[in-house]
Amino acid sequence: MLKFRQAYIADIPQLIDMRIAYLKEDYNGLTAEQTRTITSQLQDYFKKHLNQDFFAFVCEENEVIVSTAFLVIFEKPANPSFLTGLTGTILNVYTLPQYRKRGIASTLIKMALEHAKQKKLSYVDLKATQAGYSLYSKLGFIPDRPKNVPMIYHISQDMI
Repeated sequence: MLKFRQAYIADIPQLIDMRIAYLKEDYNGLTAEQTRTITSQLQDYFKKHLNQDFFAFVCEENEVIVSTAFLVIFEKPANPSFLTGLTGTILNVYTLPQYRKRGIASTLIKMALEHAKQKKLSYVDLKATQAGYSLYSKLGFIPDRPKNVPMIYHISQDMI
């Protein structure tokens, strides 16, 4: 029987496994070094942030996590786009292949959105894969057309 719930500290090893599985699928594989580095960072990150500003919603069967949806909460100085100063990002929506097409991810995202409402977030965003786009659209997500151009600057590890 499937059970839906919020994750807790004892789930960290399985949350790491699910994150690695998601990344391997999303990036068409990871090197052994990437896997080791990410696993190490996740161990520390989850211990520090789980149920503080990072929330994991899981579906399990027989105490094995089969699907996840993560919600990260950010606090920023308020502006007209986020009056509460609180926003969220949903990521790592991942279901093991044999459990897909059962509405599990939809249920987990709804749980994350309900949590976001309780925490008074102004909005929740995500980056949709082609596979997830129709699900997110059905749940009410809309394409974001920012008036400013999103840009990124990668900090070289050599400089740190």
